[in-house]
Amino acid sequence: MAEAEDLKAVGTTPVRPDGVEKVTGRANFGADLRLPGMIHGRVLRSPHAHARIKSIDLSDVLEAEGVLAAVSGADFPEEAGDNGQNVMARDKVLYHGHAVAAVAATTPYLAESALDRIKVEYEILSPVLSVDAAMSDDAVIIREGLRTNGDESLAASNIAASQKMERGDIAKGFAEADIIIEGEYRTPTAHQGYIEPHACTASINADGKATIWCCTQGQFQVRSLSAEVLGKSVSDIKVIPSEIGGGFGGKTVIYLEPIAVKLSEVSGRPVRMIMTREEVFRATGPTSASWCKAKIGAKSDGTFTAATAWLAYEAGAFPGAPIGPGCMTILAPYEIENFVIEGFDVLVNKPRAAAYRAPGAPQAMHAMESAIDELAKKLRMDPIELRLKNAADEGTQAPYGPTFPPIGLKACLEAAKAHPNYKSPVPEGAGRGVAVGFWFNIGMQSSAEVRIKEDGGVTIMEGSPDIGGSRAAMCLMAAETLGIAYEQTTAHVGDTEATGFCNVTGGSRTTFATGMAVVQACEDIIAQCKQRAALTWDIDVDQVDWLDGQATPKPGVNADVDPLSLADIAKDAGRTGGPLLGRASLNAQGAGPSFSVNWTDVAVDEETGKVDVLKFTCVQDAGKAIHPSYVEGQMQGGAVQGIGWALNEEYVYNQDGVMENAGFLDYRVPVASDMPMIDTQIVEVPNPSHPYGVRGVGETPIVAPLAATSNAVSAALGFRIPNLPLSPPRILEAIEDNK
Repeated sequence: MAEAEDLKAVGTTPVRPDGVEKVTGRANFGADLRLPGMIHGRVLRSPHAHARIKSIDLSDVLEAEGVLAAVSGADFPEEAGDNGQNVMARDKVLYHGHAVAAVAATTPYLAESALDRIKVEYEILSPVLSVDAAMSDDAVIIREGLRTNGDESLAASNIAASQKMERGDIAKGFAEADIIIEGEYRTPTAHQGYIEPHACTASINADGKATIWCCTQGQFQVRSLSAEVLGKSVSDIKVIPSEIGGGFGGKTVIYLEPIAVKLSEVSGRPVRMIMTREEVFRATGPTSASWCKAKIGAKSDGTFTAATAWLAYEAGAFPGAPIGPGCMTILAPYEIENFVIEGFDVLVNKPRAAAYRAPGAPQAMHAMESAIDELAKKLRMDPIELRLKNAADEGTQAPYGPTFPPIGLKACLEAAKAHPNYKSPVPEGAGRGVAVGFWFNIGMQSSAEVRIKEDGGVTIMEGSPDIGGSRAAMCLMAAETLGIAYEQTTAHVGDTEATGFCNVTGGSRTTFATGMAVVQACEDIIAQCKQRAALTWDIDVDQVDWLDGQATPKPGVNADVDPLSLADIAKDAGRTGGPLLGRASLNAQGAGPSFSVNWTDVAVDEETGKVDVLKFTCVQDAGKAIHPSYVEGQMQGGAVQGIGWALNEEYVYNQDGVMENAGFLDYRVPVASDMPMIDTQIVEVPNPSHPYGVRGVGETPIVAPLAATSNAVSAALGFRIPNLPLSPPRILEAIEDNK
């Protein structure tokens, strides 16, 4: 691993390379493509949250003005599984807004108007709208063939899966405790709130080869999922990613893409589809609402003795709630010998849950960090000191199995304790809340190519869509490895035919894994350059060094030659072996876990119920901040999203399962005037598994803010409201009840 003091490019903050294109409107996003002969697709969505489809009649719509194609679930293969069922309903609709048919017409207006001519007959069923209702003994069963964990010996259930982690002797651990805190906590369904709605364009040729242009966090995943839904080979589909106007996990899945391909196949024309904001809320994947139970015991000196956690997450209408990450994260920051953690993946009649930045972790940590906050109050201990006393460290066995390598939790807690914002007094009448965050991070598969131009310029081609400045990070690591100026490098995100396979931009993996591939591809270039120099100088390759972007003879080698720069070698590449092209592909191992400490001061207006965030501070271990400004941006963005989830954001459903606030007017995300400046401090405990010490930073920032905000409101009010969001109506009701 490179020493920080030796780094020249890594750790600097050059201007974002895609910034000018974006702020001037030149960058092409999902809805910006125009193709000759292009027509427009629209989706008919279910007006019911739960109903059987008795019949769908498309005959009349095909007679409508401008309509060139119409499709329903019957036009897709039966074998498409849950992905296919979510893209287009078959026998049942499972949530309000579930797609049941689609048309393509010559104008968006004609396509929208034609939807009224599709005849659908439903048998309306009772919707299941909460975890409690779904898990009750007399629950309406949403998927008749579903058995928990696929166990056919069990009766049909809305519990798709369960899992359990345990260690030690839980009864003995609680018996040793002097204080036990126990509580139940709930978080609501919340949306990622990305600015850009889902959009795509698809075209299919006479040979059955399809091309999809779309805004996505993973073009290779769009390819594989679309192939599955359409019954095609992945070799028959090419996916070209556009710039992306936000995703946060919500654009790792498919909704429109297979429909656009099918409409193009039927019409013989390219088809563009764009969701309205209302469709985004009603028919794409939010994060799971949760019902969590947390119990923790400690000795009078603050030592944790035992803990239990029970986590039930809404999956929406299809299995897949993030109970795994929830179970993995809830106790991961702490040394604790005795614990039991249980998680349940529960179906309800709502849109299928999708990833949202550290999926499952904020809900779980809200529960346990709230309980630990209550424990600190009972023990009369400083909340940071209590966490320091029990903090996980290098060598701690995580609850989910592995032993932690070097980690930065204690460094973050010490930095928080010494921070001026923590040392400052709490404003009069306000409350301060502290919480710890954790995300395990992932590696997975990445590929990269590094191409050297004739003048020594460097082009990086990789497959990770850039949602947080990753192209700049790739260029910084390439410049550092090659020993050249950052300005000599450019990075491009390739389509599925132009670059090697990459898993999605998600899991905080991109700078770690794709960055590692870029570094290895640059090392390949260096090896080739040393060979070319050795050939030019007629010496052995092991007599050549690469220093500061140049090939030079090693000290003591008797060679009276001038160093050869990357440009020198590239200029003469034709006579030394041909173009310089470095490649790397890998399944990255050793993604370093990331920890954070957040605290906030809030004031509560007890007449209106409004919460004002006075100050918010984030401390987080980045391993090594490749581009510190982008790391700070991730920390600030995650904090704002977590604060919004804690204070205002929630899906509001009526008794029929219809979302009543499907738009940014009524779904209240924070705006600039709601927020103070989010203060940040980056801690750097290098990850030994990465050449520059990187550990992912994108997801950890959203894990702690829910609990930190909840704990601050609890301190301000003098009592706890266990359920989020802490919106004015809920706070006023709680104040009245508390009287």
